[in-house]
Amino acid sequence: MSMYFVGRLVQLTLAKKIYEWSKSTSGLKFMPKVNWLVVFAMGNSNCHNNTMSIPPGKGPHQVGCTDLMVGHTVHDTFLRLYYPCQASENPQLPDWVPCREYFNGLADFMKMNRALSERIFNYLFGSCKIPAAWSASFKPDGKYPVIIFSHGLGAFRTLYSAICVELASQGFIVAAVEHRDESASATFYFREHTEPGTKRHPSCDIAKPVSDNLEEVWMYYRPLKPGEHEFPLRNKQVKQRADECIRALNILFDINSGKSVENILQSNFDLSTLENSMDLCRIAVMGHSFGGATVIECLCKDVKFKCGVALDSWMFPLDEEIFPGVKQPIFFINSEKFQWIGNIIRMKKLDSAMIPRKMITIKGTVHQSFPDFTFLTGNWIGRLLKLKGEIDPYIAMDLSNKATLAFLQRHLTLDRDFNKWDPLIDGKDDNLIQGTNIVIPQSSM
Repeated sequence: MSMYFVGRLVQLTLAKKIYEWSKSTSGLKFMPKVNWLVVFAMGNSNCHNNTMSIPPGKGPHQVGCTDLMVGHTVHDTFLRLYYPCQASENPQLPDWVPCREYFNGLADFMKMNRALSERIFNYLFGSCKIPAAWSASFKPDGKYPVIIFSHGLGAFRTLYSAICVELASQGFIVAAVEHRDESASATFYFREHTEPGTKRHPSCDIAKPVSDNLEEVWMYYRPLKPGEHEFPLRNKQVKQRADECIRALNILFDINSGKSVENILQSNFDLSTLENSMDLCRIAVMGHSFGGATVIECLCKDVKFKCGVALDSWMFPLDEEIFPGVKQPIFFINSEKFQWIGNIIRMKKLDSAMIPRKMITIKGTVHQSFPDFTFLTGNWIGRLLKLKGEIDPYIAMDLSNKATLAFLQRHLTLDRDFNKWDPLIDGKDDNLIQGTNIVIPQSSM
């Protein structure tokens, strides 16, 4: 046995020890230094602890999900679709992280060793499931409004499943786009190969292509190059992200109209059952961080989006010149610990006397209070790594989701009872701040 392997084994064992210790220790006054190689020793082992799991939807509908890839190239569309489904006994729940390549992408994004981090990630999260029935039968029930969801920097399509599942349980069809602008930690597409069956496919069964002459190509997060200015890259990416969201929406239009849409991935889900099921006069766009900027770009580019919800938006990638072109209502839901003066000022530049623009801040939250990691981390490690705020993550997510639903009812003119949460839109709750906690000098506005 080589010393290299022994060293890696020792580090992995240490990660497990730290994790076990974190579950049994509270109220620590002293926090030891933690090697980044054990960064994910913060969840529960294989998600067996019910107190550390992605919460199921609270709405009246059971939730199903499936993956849809239309076209096989890097320029085509890939998304996770969440929808109300027929109830079934013992449904198959999909893995939260679909393939080991996504673990590699997270490792690269966080500048960790791939081999070690894959073992740690798999140990901690390899059995985590999304609380949605995989490729379950669609539940017809009138026309469902539609939400396009955009993930943050270094994320991918499955990492906001708590939000997407909740919205689907409340009667929305949600398309979580996986962006191919090199801002995702990992994603993949296919290229044609002349010798069928000779190339491997992704390590997860749900990502196998329908054709044997397609081989997968993985695309990982692209960091800034030495000396590279960030704005040109991010600005180009946010424009591509918006285009990807619009393409995803156009695909839903095709499906709704009964056009034949081919899923490049092997799937038991019958897309034709979605025909005439979507209310395409009631479409919203939603996203977190870089996805929040994508919301603004989408609203400017396509009036089919009737409103937008931006979660802790990172406004840097946007050209301010587009702001006057955004005519739809926007709801900014911010964390308490992430925002800063310059970012809030850019949000405020979207204020309008004529168009509803709302902002609230959730007390005790951090930037990562919106992705699923906040539910899968132990308290002190989660707080150390800023994946968990001071507030109970279930309370924070509940406030965000309820405020979102109230906002969507108001601006998509839905006939629901979400208006019972209208006070949250104005920050009327002990855990909310109306507007922002950031003090902005008058001279800055």
